[in-house]
Amino acid sequence: MLALIRLAVFGLIALTILFWLVRIYARSLRRESLEKEWDVTHAYGDIAQTRDAFVEEGMRDYEKSLLRKLIWLVYVLPVTLVAVIVYFMNYR
Repeated sequence: MLALIRLAVFGLIALTILFWLVRIYARSLRRESLEKEWDVTHAYGDIAQTRDAFVEEGMRDYEKSLLRKLIWLVYVLPVTLVAVIVYFMNYR
């Protein structure tokens, strides 16, 4: 039982670190794509809004997106997999 608790504690710590790394990476990719999109669409001096406002609006949309919610699978999938393995190994 102590080994399972140790696995859970260290596993959740590792998953938390992985979650934040994936979240930061996904946000940086989205921000970079928004900056490139602004550069392409406003390359000819047709500036309707500033670059910062465009990027911030896009990042607000990203916060509501499905991709942002799918990052939570970093927690869900490994925990479910370990629970299923423990169940089948002990109660089979």
